[in-house]
Amino acid sequence: MSSALKAYFTGTDMSDKLSRTMAGTGFSTSCLSSSSNLGTCWLVLKTHNARAVPGKLPGTVRRRLSLIKAEVKYVNAEKAKELVEADGYTVLDVRDKTQFVRAHIKSCSHVPLFVENKDNDPGTIIKRQLHNNFSGLFFGLPFTKPNPEFVQSVKSQFPPESKLLVVCQEGLRSAAAASKLEEAGFENIACITSGLQTVKPGTFDSVGSTELENAGKAGLVTIQGKISTVLGTILVCAYIFVTFFPDQAEKLFQLAPTG
Repeated sequence: MSSALKAYFTGTDMSDKLSRTMAGTGFSTSCLSSSSNLGTCWLVLKTHNARAVPGKLPGTVRRRLSLIKAEVKYVNAEKAKELVEADGYTVLDVRDKTQFVRAHIKSCSHVPLFVENKDNDPGTIIKRQLHNNFSGLFFGLPFTKPNPEFVQSVKSQFPPESKLLVVCQEGLRSAAAASKLEEAGFENIACITSGLQTVKPGTFDSVGSTELENAGKAGLVTIQGKISTVLGTILVCAYIFVTFFPDQAEKLFQLAPTG
């Protein structure tokens, strides 16, 4: 490198980002060449008196440059489908195993953000019992803990430059997973806002016993609607019987035990 120190960056509007980054540091930037949104930009760093900067970048500049990083994209289901089919994104499912088995996008990768907690210390046993008597019983949710190998498992399957569409059922776990992956150096991360529960049937090719939007439903809540339907049907039939056959209804009431 000759009379000027050149830094090579990629991304959109990088010249503007670098200009803001250099504010207050005594440096200015100039863009020698640029291309499209995903192209490149060569920048020359100079002092205000136009002298070339020798040696390494100052620590303040290096720290500010480290803050420039890609932001996670949050998209709806239709846009997510476009990212996969047209832009080459790979689907990374971070749900627990039970939801994944019920329904998942075909050909996706599965690395759970939370794994089943099988610890047997007294505190965990009490928490597990409380969980199973409420969340497990009514909503079919497993008792889990954070997966300590999550980031490393993803790194073993994908390089940092990979385009990943991170999905979960409600959108919370995918957002947390995306944040972890971004901190680990992944540059092209997208998530579905509000998760797979917003994905209508037919949007993605799926595998499993139910639709993607229903994969989070389990436990007693899944039969609550059926119970209500049966009870409602019985009440309607009883009302019709009493209304149109009052004499027969009265006889039946007389046969009922009075206690």
